[in-house]
Amino acid sequence: MLRRQLYSLNGLQSFEAVARHLSFQKAAEELDVTSTAVSHQIKKLEKELGLLLFRRRPRPLTLTPAGELLFPRVQKSLDVLDNAILELRQINNPTELTVSVLNVFASKWLVPRLNDFQRRHPDIDVRLQTSNTVVDLQARTVDIAIRYGQGNYSGLEVHHLIQDQFTPVCSPKLFAHKQNSITPKEISQHTLIHFDWLNYGSEAPSWKNWLAKAELSEINADKGLKFDDENLAIQAAIAGQGIALCSSIHVQDDVKMGFLIQPFDITLPGFIYSVVYLKNHPKKAFILQFVSWLEEQTYI
Repeated sequence: MLRRQLYSLNGLQSFEAVARHLSFQKAAEELDVTSTAVSHQIKKLEKELGLLLFRRRPRPLTLTPAGELLFPRVQKSLDVLDNAILELRQINNPTELTVSVLNVFASKWLVPRLNDFQRRHPDIDVRLQTSNTVVDLQARTVDIAIRYGQGNYSGLEVHHLIQDQFTPVCSPKLFAHKQNSITPKEISQHTLIHFDWLNYGSEAPSWKNWLAKAELSEINADKGLKFDDENLAIQAAIAGQGIALCSSIHVQDDVKMGFLIQPFDITLPGFIYSVVYLKNHPKKAFILQFVSWLEEQTYI
C-alpha cells in the first residue's frame, strides 16, 4: 500500500494565502497571525520540500517555477477539503441556515419580517447570529452573512440588497408645540444622540457631516448622548431624549407607526447592505431562496 508523504497543513494554508496575495502581510491579516509566523511556516514547508517557493528579492514578491506549479494544486486541494468539512458539518442540520447579521438590522428590520419567510419556507430553519464584527465565512460557522459597507467582498458570492440614507429622527413630542414648519436651526435646542461608527472614518454619515451639509457649523457636533449601538440610539429617540441621526432602513417601521418623525429633509448617503456566502456552498439552493425573499422584502 502506498504511503503518502504528509506535509504541514498550516504550511500549505500559509503558502496558498501568500501566493494568492503575493504578500506576507496580507496573508497574515487573513489568517489572523503575525507575518513572522507566516514566514516561519513557509520556510518550514520549503525545507520539507527541498525547494524554494518564492523569490523574496528583489521586490515585489514572486513565485518561483516550483511555487507556480504548486499553487493551483494546493488551492484546489484546500477547496476540496473545505467543502468536505462543510458537508460533514451539515449532516446534523441539513435544513438549517445560520445567518450572521448586524444587531440593529436584525432587530429593526429582519426579525419583524422573518415570520413571512418561515411561513413560505417551513422546510428551512433560520438561525440568526447577531454581531457587529465581520464573521469569517471561511471558518464555516455561518452559512450566509448580511454585511454593511461599500459592497465589495472579493472571493464571495455577493447580492446587493439596499442602500440607505441617514436622516435625523425624534419623538413627535419634541416638536408637538410647533404650529409652523420646523427649521434645521432648531436642532440646537435639543440633545444630539450619537452612536459609534466603526471602520468608516470621515465617510461615516455622522452628525459632524450632517451639520456641515445643513450649514450649521456653529453647533458642536461632538456633544450629546452617546451609545455604542444604533439600536440604543433609536430607542433613546423614541423615548424623547433627543434627536438621533439614523438609517432610514432601521427607523422606517417606527416612523410608519408614529413613534418617530423625520423633522428635516436633509439626508446623508449611507452604505450598502449585501448578502454574501461562499461559492459552491452545499446549501446554495436554500441560500438562494433566502436571498430572493430578502430582495423581495426590500421592495415592499
